[in-house]
Amino acid sequence: MREFDLEVDSVRDLNAALHALTEEDRDRDFLVCHPNGRHSVAVGAMLEADIRIEGHVGYYCAGMNQRARVQVRGNVGPGVAENMMSGMVQVTGNASQYAGASGRGGLLVIEGDASSRCGISMKGVNIVVRGSVGHMSAFMAQAGALVVCGDAGQHLGDSIYEARLYVRGTVRSLGADCVEKDMTDEHVKELSGLLLAAGIEADAREFRRYGSARRLYNFNIDHVDEY
Repeated sequence: MREFDLEVDSVRDLNAALHALTEEDRDRDFLVCHPNGRHSVAVGAMLEADIRIEGHVGYYCAGMNQRARVQVRGNVGPGVAENMMSGMVQVTGNASQYAGASGRGGLLVIEGDASSRCGISMKGVNIVVRGSVGHMSAFMAQAGALVVCGDAGQHLGDSIYEARLYVRGTVRSLGADCVEKDMTDEHVKELSGLLLAAGIEADAREFRRYGSARRLYNFNIDHVDEY
């Protein structure tokens, strides 16, 4: 295991070591100590690796992740797993705003709560939140799934495209063009798989599904107030 103490080593050193990994490297386990809220920790990992971060981090942790498994044992600042492509990012604490923004693939798991705009403009990433999410979550979400085991704030799914939203608790309000949809066997199966992958024990049939009413795909004067 490679150890980086961010009270001694720089974030640049850590990220450079991740970027320098090759397919031939056998040692791909990283332990990161004393992050103390530093920004851009473990950004741009390209290959399979296990990265454990012991403590709280700042913004953009694990951004642009590909194939790596990143665990943050603490809270994270804005933009965790921003634009992640694949792999898995797990946060044992809470996440600040726009977690998983523009993510294209992989799985983001937040054990606590997530703040506003969780999953904004998601493009294929799957996000599972054990707690609740703030306002404007899944704004302009295009593909993938957002699972919320707690409650959702105002304007959930505003201007949503084809992402799938599953919420077990209450929804403060739905955003423009977002509506409740039927929870079919297909969706129960998908949600059960996501909960299992996230390590969360919950009955998928207790959730409600939300998605696009598809009224904003083309301009219609009858819906002008929603644009």
